[in-house]
Amino acid sequence: MNEQPNNPLHGVTLAAMLDYLVERLGWERMGREVDILCFTNQPSITSSLKFLRKVPWARAKVEQLYLRTKARDGR
Repeated sequence: MNEQPNNPLHGVTLAAMLDYLVERLGWERMGREVDILCFTNQPSITSSLKFLRKVPWARAKVEQLYLRTKARDGR
């Protein structure tokens, strides 16, 4: 009954992605991978969520970074 069986992001919230990336990579590396101010200038989950919810291209880059990181971690 899963509506999106082939979508690896199905059920993963943006907040969960950010938490995972911060834990695995840290803000500095995230800022190098996805060059956006909310990662490089006084980063926080709250400011990043606000920005990423408004800017589709940035969210897409974060989603791709999340998928690459999960694949590299073997999860």
